[in-house]
Amino acid sequence: MLPTIVLVGRPNVGKSTLFNRLTRSRDALVADLPGLTRDRHYGRGMGASQPYLVIDTGGFEPTADSGILKEMAKQTLLAIDEADVIIFLVDARAGLTPQEFTIAQTLRRAQRPVLLAVNKTEGMRKAVVSADFHELGIGEPLSISSAHGEGVRDLIEIALETIADKLEEESAPVNPDTPRIAIVGRPNVGKSTLVNALLGEDRVIAFDEPGTTRDSIEIELEKDGKNYIIIDTAGVRKRGKVFEAVEKFSVVKTMQAIEDANVAILVVDAKEGITEQDAHVAAYILDSGRALVVAINKWDGLQDDEREWIKREIDRKLQFLDFAKFHYISALRKKGLNELLGSVDVAFKAAMAKLATPQLTRVLGEATTQHQPPITRGIRPKLRYAHQGGSNPPIVVVHGNHIDGIKDSYTRYLEGIFRKAFQLVGTPLRVQYHKGDNPFDKEDERKQGEGLVTMRRRKNELRAKLKQRNEKNKTKK
Repeated sequence: MLPTIVLVGRPNVGKSTLFNRLTRSRDALVADLPGLTRDRHYGRGMGASQPYLVIDTGGFEPTADSGILKEMAKQTLLAIDEADVIIFLVDARAGLTPQEFTIAQTLRRAQRPVLLAVNKTEGMRKAVVSADFHELGIGEPLSISSAHGEGVRDLIEIALETIADKLEEESAPVNPDTPRIAIVGRPNVGKSTLVNALLGEDRVIAFDEPGTTRDSIEIELEKDGKNYIIIDTAGVRKRGKVFEAVEKFSVVKTMQAIEDANVAILVVDAKEGITEQDAHVAAYILDSGRALVVAINKWDGLQDDEREWIKREIDRKLQFLDFAKFHYISALRKKGLNELLGSVDVAFKAAMAKLATPQLTRVLGEATTQHQPPITRGIRPKLRYAHQGGSNPPIVVVHGNHIDGIKDSYTRYLEGIFRKAFQLVGTPLRVQYHKGDNPFDKEDERKQGEGLVTMRRRKNELRAKLKQRNEKNKTKK
């Protein structure tokens, strides 16, 4: 299970700035204005020793008794219940406030690990500015600057280390040969109906009302001698449309289900067309590196002209999913399901593929011969060899020199070349670069070192000769 870190604090202490830095995004609005964040933001944390989920909450007013502040406080409390670890953010420049004593008391009652982060400490004596916050009584204050990134990596590593034992206990043994399939999509697109159709029985509630499924449900499936684990998830509703408390939990559960899966089936409602939220969910699956199959559901209820329009919409809005297979199905009438599972098998096999180093290096050589990396700052990158660095998604590590100047467009070109060469259908592929040691640089360093030694020896010899000459002159006098 992916650990969940929740950012809590009063308004305008820098929670959204920290969220954007942790997720390497600009999803959360940032301005010098208290209370700008009202709804929760969810993201995938990056740059730590392991992936994690991070939730940005609105300004916490525990004593609010009415209006928007009360609703914001209620949603923050729900986020705290869902957290594995809480980061309590305070403002070093504003100092300790009475409101933060109330927040500290609330967090103590939550019985969750809490880290106290003193933000905006750039250019200040950290030990001095954090001293007052010991009064809160919730642990050692950790000085950071979310705007400049100072101390942020250490803060997250401490947070993950705090819950390492708990996560190890919760992690269940996984059979690498059994595909874990997450059924994801917006509410009421037919996810539970699809699960029931695959199982051949009504195992989960399917009702014509958005939000019937409130939690992620794992079900074992055996079909044609193959074993699968199906994860039926709650719908990921558009952020501004998430009102109910339980639906807040559902978003976290869905994101965790995607992370725990090998293959995701993105279910889209053909009658409603491709929405922005469909593209948003697809982008999250892509960022997670999970293999993907797209199921356009309720296809049987469309006329020919409507079907042509949907296909054009897919080409326009989901063109970044060119590696995935698209299937036009009817979960209610159980049409197109065998082909759908067939594509799941292909995607799972591609995600777990073993790529031989000699073949990868040969493909890399052919790719650079056809199209060399562009020259950057007068130097052309040299790509020498490649090997596999991981699976689900497949990771290709390319070694070379002057790789800092390689553009994203060239990386996408290499990804396409590797995917085509190894026939990897249904899975994204990552290309990472590793800077190789330049043997000529070492030779230059060796020669330079030898030259320095020679110069020092000559200086010592000259000094010794001068000393002898001076002594002879003294003797003659």
